[in-house]
Amino acid sequence: MALAQEAATGFEMRATFSGAAFYSERLAEAPRHGRPWDAGMRAVFYPVWKLSDRWDVSAVVQIASRPYFFEQFRTQGRGWKADVLRAGLTYSRFWNRASLVLRAGQLSSAFGAFLLRYDDQANPLVDLPPAYGYYYADVTVLGLAGIQADVTAGPLDFRAQFVNSSPANRRSLFDRDQYGTWAGGVGYTLRQGFRIGVSAYRGPYLHRGHRFYLPNEAPPRDLPASAYGTELEWGHGHWNVWAEIQKFQRIYRAMPTFNLHTGYGELRRTLSPRWYAAARLSYVRSAYQRDEIYEVAAGYRLNRFQTLKTAYQLYARENRYAPHVHTVAVQLVSSVPVVSLARR
Repeated sequence: MALAQEAATGFEMRATFSGAAFYSERLAEAPRHGRPWDAGMRAVFYPVWKLSDRWDVSAVVQIASRPYFFEQFRTQGRGWKADVLRAGLTYSRFWNRASLVLRAGQLSSAFGAFLLRYDDQANPLVDLPPAYGYYYADVTVLGLAGIQADVTAGPLDFRAQFVNSSPANRRSLFDRDQYGTWAGGVGYTLRQGFRIGVSAYRGPYLHRGHRFYLPNEAPPRDLPASAYGTELEWGHGHWNVWAEIQKFQRIYRAMPTFNLHTGYGELRRTLSPRWYAAARLSYVRSAYQRDEIYEVAAGYRLNRFQTLKTAYQLYARENRYAPHVHTVAVQLVSSVPVVSLARR
């Protein structure tokens, strides 16, 4: 049976299922005040309906328990949540050394590079870099409503996006205080497997119910958030390297402007057809924190569909009133083979 992306029309579905068990002192801290160990599950579905050789409708739907992501260790609550991370209409054209892709709907932020590797099967470690996440993150993992254009021309790639809210404070189409945000980036592939790039976003980010929106603050539309970042990806033989350095700025009038610098370097080494080792060093710098995060992991491919990871993370906090946090996690990731109903 032909795959959907190789046919004129058709439907395709793939999925990733993950289960994890973890131990962390953060689970026993406020506000959760629970036991220091727990477990969680996550499923991500990727349906694609190909309308023609140029048009398709696709989505990324996530169902996850709480807690599952490391950042949820410092939030309250348990249960399950479903999120549509991406959904929309895509038009694509491809030539010999160029391409054009137009998207409309709920989109991943065009800022940064890590969201392209957010699936547990693509992430060799377990946690996310500090700039990315769900709760008051500088770059939300959740989708933003808008439009986007992606263009490649030889070694150059461009992306431009306009969405209904800032990656620093996602707003749904049904929320108040939606203000447009621009995001985009440019990359250059120096040679096969070696790419460098820059990206940025800018737009109002506060809403009137935000925890940092003070009573005497200026209107939200007059308070933009800006971000600038550089990114690097290199792969050769058994080695893969990813790195990002980012600066975020949130404008206030009733209190000082908030500036944050963060970045990470990530390394993966394939040891054998089944084994790999990975490490990530991240940092966060602002007027209120100077944190460093160290994470190492070993992965074992049980078969071509399943990977077992064991990871250790040290979250080193400079504040003497906030001790270091140690986290140990075991994660099993299973990919479901593509299910395809296609017609030429």
